[in-house]
Amino acid sequence: MKFESQVVHAGDRKRRKGLAVPSTTPINLATTYFYESAAILDRVLGHEEDGFSYGRYSNPTNVALEELCTELEHGRGSLATASGMAAIQIALQAALLDRPHHVVASNSIYGATIGLLDQVFGPFGVEVTYVDVCNLSAVETAIAKNKPGCIFLESVSNPLLRVADLEKIGQMAKQADAALVVDNTFASPMQMRPLKLGANIVVHSATKYLAGHGDVLGGIVVSDETHAEPVRMLSRLIGPVLGPFESYLTMRGIKTLALRFERQCKNARILAEWLSSHPRIERVYYCSDPNHPDACNIKKFFAPDLFGAILSFEIRDASKQSILGFMDRLKMVVPGTSLGDVHTLLLYPLIASHRNISPKMRERMGIRENLVRVAAGIEASEDIVADLDQALRSI
Repeated sequence: MKFESQVVHAGDRKRRKGLAVPSTTPINLATTYFYESAAILDRVLGHEEDGFSYGRYSNPTNVALEELCTELEHGRGSLATASGMAAIQIALQAALLDRPHHVVASNSIYGATIGLLDQVFGPFGVEVTYVDVCNLSAVETAIAKNKPGCIFLESVSNPLLRVADLEKIGQMAKQADAALVVDNTFASPMQMRPLKLGANIVVHSATKYLAGHGDVLGGIVVSDETHAEPVRMLSRLIGPVLGPFESYLTMRGIKTLALRFERQCKNARILAEWLSSHPRIERVYYCSDPNHPDACNIKKFFAPDLFGAILSFEIRDASKQSILGFMDRLKMVVPGTSLGDVHTLLLYPLIASHRNISPKMRERMGIRENLVRVAAGIEASEDIVADLDQALRSI
């Protein structure tokens, strides 16, 4: 099946002889399961036979979502977690279980991920080296010098939309026996599938494009064959699992992912082209730009005509106070701290995604005081343009 059909049908409608088949996956709320024979329960608990025993281990609703995500990302196993950050933590732990406790990470990633690496993994002896992953020579040098157990990056970086050569970094990781972990939240599996390019584990904030309606907090870990069982083992022990109701909502959201994401990408491109000629805009960051520094990688790895639904732009001579005033004047666009919803969201990295990053590090990352990020929704593009225009006029 093609992607547009997979999002609708994968994971659903399990057929059992003689039993009615629900057309949508039911919500299974039970925490505990038993069988007609204790011997069957013994085999299930011993992983000798498929089945359910306890909600921390697995749940029928979660399994349906996990099967869907496994198929969409072309993986070998998935885990639905309570948040995107929980997904990243489990993925990094699985990557480092039997490898050196050193991570080579992109120096252009979500601020909370930097916090997780430095403030959570760091005190437990995990060393982290940050590198420009779009500079392959720098990546090669960092790998040779540090001999990491894991390489971490985002398929499309937050918020400046850099796109590394995943295929070549995947080859480097394989040669170094390091696991390549990729956060694919910005791209979604519709735009890019990192596991096909050499990644070992892919993570998503399911809150964003997968669920897509601003009503679910969740994460997804999709693994290759080597890492599927370590991820599941860690989940059984730690228990950062997604609730069945949230799994149901995420699965329902995914059914319209292809329609939503195509429209969001179209709107983002229209916005980027309009903003590029606006007198109040100093610079626009968007992946359709022919002068994008990673244009070759974008052409090589992105699905045709899909350049993503996120853009960032710098407002000329704008201070923090003027940016906050601009946000207050928005009438339809939502000034919120997320992305991927059906409504357009505008985020100010300085106070949100990269708030806890030091000013010097933000400067090195290229995140200036006048930078804002927009995640295009599915509204009429004319209405998004009109709202941004009226708010910009008063700066």
